[in-house]
Amino acid sequence: MGFARALLFGFLTWVGGALAGEVGVTDNSLLIGMTAPFSGPNGAYGLDMKMVINAYFRQLNAAGGIHGRRLELRALDDGYETERAVANTRALIGQEKVFALLASYGSSPTTAAMNEVFGVAKVPLIGTISGAESLRQSPGENPNNRYMFNVRASYANETEAIVNQLASLGFKNIAVLYQNDGFGKSGLEGVVAALKKHAQAPSAVATVERNSVDVGQAVQTIAKLNPQAVIMVTLYKPTAAFVRAMRKAGQTPQFMTLSPVGADLLVQELGDEARGIGISQVMPYPWNDTTPLVNEYQKLLGKQGKPSYYGLEAYVMAKVLVEAIRKAGKEPTREKLVVALESMQSHDLGGYRVNFSATERSGSRFVDLTVIGSGGRVLR
Repeated sequence: MGFARALLFGFLTWVGGALAGEVGVTDNSLLIGMTAPFSGPNGAYGLDMKMVINAYFRQLNAAGGIHGRRLELRALDDGYETERAVANTRALIGQEKVFALLASYGSSPTTAAMNEVFGVAKVPLIGTISGAESLRQSPGENPNNRYMFNVRASYANETEAIVNQLASLGFKNIAVLYQNDGFGKSGLEGVVAALKKHAQAPSAVATVERNSVDVGQAVQTIAKLNPQAVIMVTLYKPTAAFVRAMRKAGQTPQFMTLSPVGADLLVQELGDEARGIGISQVMPYPWNDTTPLVNEYQKLLGKQGKPSYYGLEAYVMAKVLVEAIRKAGKEPTREKLVVALESMQSHDLGGYRVNFSATERSGSRFVDLTVIGSGGRVLR
C-alpha cells in the first residue's frame, strides 16, 4: 500500500511538473542562455553585448516583465573557442535548463553548436555575430537551421557591397587577408564571388589564425603584389597588426574590413592610424538618434556606456527575442517561440527590419559602408 501511494505521488508530481510549463519557464521568470567571449582577445565584443542585454532585461523587468515573468540571463564565457562554445551550449540547455538562447558569437562556434547541440535539442537561438551561409540555410536544407534566427546581413552581402564600391572606383588589384576559420573562409568566398561578377579575382590571398596577431607571412605575401586595396576578413587585433605592418613595409592600399571588426575597438587599437579604413556595417548608424531603434538604444544606454555597432546589434537581438516571446502568449513553449519568430515577416523594429518565415533564416540584407575619419569618428 505504501509503495502504491508512493508510485501515485510520483506520477502526480511528474504530471504536475509536465503541466507546469516549458523548460526554463516558471510562473514568474523566464531563463535565457548566452555563450560568447567575455575574455581573451575578443572579450570586449561579448562584454558589450552582455551589458546591453542585461540593461534591456532590467528595463523590461522594472515594467513588469513579459506576461508577468521576469527575464533572466545566464551568460557563459567561451573565449571565442569552438569547443568551449559547444560545451557552454550543452551546459546551458542540459544543466541550466534555459528556455532559449541569445546573442552567440562567431561562425565556427555557432555552426558547431547548432549542428551538435541546440538544433538537435530544438532550442532556438536568436542572433549571432556571424554572416556565414552555413547558418542561413533553410530548414529544408538542414533541419537544425530551423532553430537559428539571424538578425544581420550575411558576409556575402557585406563583401558584395565592398567589392562593388572598389570596382566602381576602378580598382583592379585587390588582395584578401582572411582569418583561418568559418568566419574568414565565408568572407573569402563572398569576396571571390563578388569579384567574379566584375570579371576579377583576388590578386593575392593570405591568412591569419584565429586569436592570433602573427601577420608577418601575410604581409610578405600581399605586399609584394602592391595591391590597390586589401579586404580584411579579420577581427580588430589582427586587423590592427596587419595595417601597422603593411604601412611599415611602405604599403598604403585602401584597407577595407567587415562589420565584426568593431569600429570603436579598431580605433582604440590603432588610434590615428585607423583613419581611412573602410568598414561595412550591418546595423543602422548607432549615433543617429533620429532612427527610432537607435534612439531607444541610446536612451537604454544612458551613462552606462558609449554607443557602438555591437551594442546596437545586441539590442536588436534582444528586442527580436522579447517581441517573439510576447507573440508566443502567456504559456510560452519553445515551439510557440519558433512559430512566433517565423511570423515576423518584414518586421519593423523602428527603422530596421528583420524578415523570417518557415523557410527564411537570413533575417536581414541591410549593409551600410562607413569609413574611419579624423579623431576616430565613424563616418557614413
